[in-house]
Amino acid sequence: MMTLNLAVRNLLRNRRRSFATLLAMAIGSASILLFGGFSGNINYEMHTRNVQRGGHLQIQHRDFYLYGSGNPTAYGIADYTKILAAVQNDEVLRSMVLVATPTLQFGGIAGNYAAGVSRTIIGNGFIVEDINRMRQWNDFDLRSKAPVSALAGTAADSAIVGTGVARVLQLCESLKISNCPKPEPEEKSDGKALPDDIAQLSEQEARANTATSRASPGRIEVLVVNARGAPNVTSLEVIRAEDQGVKELDEISVMMHLAQIQRLIYGKSPPKVTSIVLQLRHSDQIPAALVRLKPILARFSTSQPLAVMDFRSLNPFFVQTEQMFDTIFGFVFLLIGAIVLFTVSNTMNTAVVERTVEIGTLRAIGLRRSGIRRLFVTEGALLGVCGAVLGVVVALGLSIVLNRMDLPWLPPGNVETVPLTIRVWGEGPMILGTTVGLIFIAILSAWWPAYRAAQLNVVEALRHA
Repeated sequence: MMTLNLAVRNLLRNRRRSFATLLAMAIGSASILLFGGFSGNINYEMHTRNVQRGGHLQIQHRDFYLYGSGNPTAYGIADYTKILAAVQNDEVLRSMVLVATPTLQFGGIAGNYAAGVSRTIIGNGFIVEDINRMRQWNDFDLRSKAPVSALAGTAADSAIVGTGVARVLQLCESLKISNCPKPEPEEKSDGKALPDDIAQLSEQEARANTATSRASPGRIEVLVVNARGAPNVTSLEVIRAEDQGVKELDEISVMMHLAQIQRLIYGKSPPKVTSIVLQLRHSDQIPAALVRLKPILARFSTSQPLAVMDFRSLNPFFVQTEQMFDTIFGFVFLLIGAIVLFTVSNTMNTAVVERTVEIGTLRAIGLRRSGIRRLFVTEGALLGVCGAVLGVVVALGLSIVLNRMDLPWLPPGNVETVPLTIRVWGEGPMILGTTVGLIFIAILSAWWPAYRAAQLNVVEALRHA
């Protein structure tokens, strides 16, 4: 207690220098916490978007993730309704799973027969009601909300395409897409720009649709290979184009109702899906859910090899981004820690020089070297504690102000701006780790000056009087 009392008095003796040191530490601590809160919110945003789009877990054919992009329907899951029922009836999974829904990925060619253009696509069929329920997941209380799918309440032949697909298929005008460049005008196409076989199928489908409905400028023809290996084509009404956030995906993406694409590919045969998506209540339930899924998959894997993958394995970009921000956070902490180290060390070295006579006097009246070291280390620790705590207060205040300003910005993977959010309040591990780390650095900074002070010769120290 006596050492603590003396340390406080010594710091107050030169208030200006002590305040400058505290201010430097507080700014450093606040900077670390603000950047940590910013990068942490980015991770939460990306985490939430991936879970909303693809769930926490996906049951797939064992080889679908590695080879399914070439021919997705070749890795379809048979009897998927039985697997879904087994998951939904499991006494443990029933309380964990919010949404369990099938999806079917397919490859094909989409064409706009009227414009004479076509392109390869990767499509996805899903149950709209389930997808909209998945988009409500917000376990981190983000201020941004995912929009409802435009396919809700639409006809069976409705579809959504990526803006890149709409641009190539020249649907920008009919879909009223802004900032959509148009190709240079050329000779009017007669429909023969498409390959002959696709053009013939498209023309047949167009005639069939004309007999039952009025022609629409937003209709496209989609050609796929059915389960028997024969080409099959259907006409879809494109109701909307949505930016997918990644140009490569935006150029090939088509989304439609699951039942429609199943009829196109499997006809009267038993339909299949390429994935069974499971969205849990909380992300930390993934290990427990995997344990419960293991016997279920073993039971249904006798006729087809099945595997379950979590959303991190399915989204390596998210993992890489998370690791990148963690690395940057560590680098920022090291830089600011080095600044704190030299700031506190300089303050303590100056104090040792100014108090040489005082140190000699204390040693002369019987204070041991360990007492001198303890005194200066305590002063450094006090600077560390006060500076780190002040930094936490500053970071909390600034984060509240910035969050209330609702500054718009575009996180990685998003297609719409969201309010800038810096999450400091509630991030206990980050606050505790930063505070303890800076206090440790302050103590380490004070140790060498304290050691030098303790090693001073008593007679030499008193000569400075």
